[in-house]
Amino acid sequence: MLIRTYKYKLYKTKKTNHIDNTINISGIIWNHCIALKKRYYKIYGKSLNMYQLQKHITKLKKLEKYSYWKKVPSQAIQNITERIEESYKKFFKKQGGLPSFQKVKKYKSYTLKGKVGYKIENNVISLNGYKYKFWKSREIDGKIKTITVKRDNIGDFYICITLELEEPKYNITSGKSVGIDFGLKKFLTLSDDIDIEAPLFHLKNLKEIKRLNRELSRKKRNSNNRKKAKEKLAKLHIKIDNQRKDYQHKLSTSLANEYDYIFIENLNMNGMKKLWGRKISDLAFSQFVLMLEYKTNTHKIDRFYPSSKTCSRCENKNDSINKTLEGLKDRIFVCGKCGFEIDRDLNASVNIHRVGASTLKLDTVIPSY
Repeated sequence: MLIRTYKYKLYKTKKTNHIDNTINISGIIWNHCIALKKRYYKIYGKSLNMYQLQKHITKLKKLEKYSYWKKVPSQAIQNITERIEESYKKFFKKQGGLPSFQKVKKYKSYTLKGKVGYKIENNVISLNGYKYKFWKSREIDGKIKTITVKRDNIGDFYICITLELEEPKYNITSGKSVGIDFGLKKFLTLSDDIDIEAPLFHLKNLKEIKRLNRELSRKKRNSNNRKKAKEKLAKLHIKIDNQRKDYQHKLSTSLANEYDYIFIENLNMNGMKKLWGRKISDLAFSQFVLMLEYKTNTHKIDRFYPSSKTCSRCENKNDSINKTLEGLKDRIFVCGKCGFEIDRDLNASVNIHRVGASTLKLDTVIPSY
């Protein structure tokens, strides 16, 4: 089984104010739960679990003061307590930060599980007794696991439907396969000696982002002009994100049409972000890999395989490569055993292709150089 999430944009009408209100109340409930956990621990030295939080909220909803919390579906409240519980577990395992209070206006979404709390017919979804139309850009062709109702920074609303799908059966047409190495200088290097440059949409728009940030900082707090400046900046970030997605969708479709098997490394994105920061976010490798995975046969090789340290001709390993950041600037791989010279990204992609093909027992990979 595969898990996929489809995102659909809602038509913006006066009725979407009800969604806005529900998300705001969800933010209030989140903050109440965080405050309650902290207060309980301070007094008793113990932590409330999600079941205790759920019982407490059920009692509060019966009081007149908190009766407006009933506008949030019970499934959504359960999801809030589950996310808080999970966040605390990750914090104690040193896998994330301590869950904190959130500004209600910046709270983004609420989630419904299974078949409860909504109804979908064609391109209409019913939520809390109101019907909303959405752009049905693709068919909902699986079992619905969750539905998340989201708002973005400019007040647009979306439904994100998580589906359980059957494993796709790809038709083998050409039988062609390729290894791909991700890079910083070049977005992709293919094992058949094709380079694909990184578009870097964030970097291209950096001057405009800085200008809009300066404009925003000059506006008076809580003024309408500040609100407009903030919306302009948010729109630009959404535009950049859409440009990146559009480019990656077209590129992944092109690769899926060309190759039946694609081999890539299982990248450590968190480690790469620590080293290279904003550029890794701009390249959005993880997003691109997800697109490849649901469009064609994509296989990951072990991230610890030394693809950039191994000679693709004689398979001799050179451990001295990549020892320092300065070493990463040298773009030519030179084998210490056979003297073979090759572009280091092409060398890595050929190695990835060979290891991936041998794992699936495909034809032996013979480099084209």
